[in-house]
Amino acid sequence: MLGALVEKGLATPQQYPLTINALQSACNQTSNREPVVSYDEATVLAALHELKDQKLVRFVLPSHGRSVVRYRQVLDEKLGLDARPCAILAVLLLRGTQTVGELRIRTERMATFDSLDDLEHQLEFLGSREEPLAHNVGRRPGQKEERWGTPLAPAGGSPDSDAAAPSGVGTITAPAPVPDRDDDLWSALDELRAEVAELRHEVQELRDNLGG
Repeated sequence: MLGALVEKGLATPQQYPLTINALQSACNQTSNREPVVSYDEATVLAALHELKDQKLVRFVLPSHGRSVVRYRQVLDEKLGLDARPCAILAVLLLRGTQTVGELRIRTERMATFDSLDDLEHQLEFLGSREEPLAHNVGRRPGQKEERWGTPLAPAGGSPDSDAAAPSGVGTITAPAPVPDRDDDLWSALDELRAEVAELRHEVQELRDNLGG
């Protein structure tokens, strides 16, 4: 839920802060989410109140012609982060562990990174904090690229991570996900683009090693 608020705030600021219905829809998207979930309104509200108690969310009371309460995240304020590390955390919260190439593709709508090395530098910055916000979880069997996760991920939301969340930033236990379903076209496209980005990175490394 926190990841969805960060994502929408960066990707669609004109629709932000979010109403409860918009946030519920954002959480229950069938693409760009792993696992896919099906939260009801009561679950969303309960999590929002818990996040508010942790000073990670603010309730925006109706004003300027708006008739309903809206919700915005303050993770950036609480942790002193700008858009780029926030975009990385949003993807890690919403999709679980990721390679640098996957993160580059999936943060495109939220922030701009000059290169994979630039993004990896941001990951190392997040991991070097006194209370780390990202950590390298190594490679999956049969894969060449290392993956990154975040201790902010809900219990079970990051299968490769067993690290505890930083103090003052709790985790929300997620309801059981809906049954598995086929990835949709956009999710498959994301995977292909991430693979291409990683291949380009490897080719560039080979060129550098060979002196151009």
